[in-house]
Amino acid sequence: MKRTTNNAHSERRSTAAHAKAALVKAFHAAREAAEPHREARQAERLLVAEAREQRRAEREQVRLDEQNRAAAEEAAREAAVAAAARAEFEARELANKTRAERVLKDEADRKAARDLRYANRKARQA
Repeated sequence: MKRTTNNAHSERRSTAAHAKAALVKAFHAAREAAEPHREARQAERLLVAEAREQRRAEREQVRLDEQNRAAAEEAAREAAVAAAARAEFEARELANKTRAERVLKDEADRKAARDLRYANRKARQA
């Protein structure tokens, strides 16, 4: 079967231009039909975005509170360890001091006993 229409270049261009114009017209018609709903959807999206941002801020605040609590616990733990170490050091120092005092007292007692023996021996010899 032979084609009866002549598809010359100018005819193809005009057909494509008409098709494009029809698509643009359909797009504008659909856009105008959706216009009342678009504003409502946009307002709804804004509300959802605000709620999302608020939840994110709350999560961030909870995370910061948790970090602060953990830091406070760590500081308290470190302070307790330092206090325990200081108490242990002081107890050792006190034990060393009392031991030194005992050693000095024992030395003094031995010297006094030796002096007494020496004095008794001299008294017997005289």
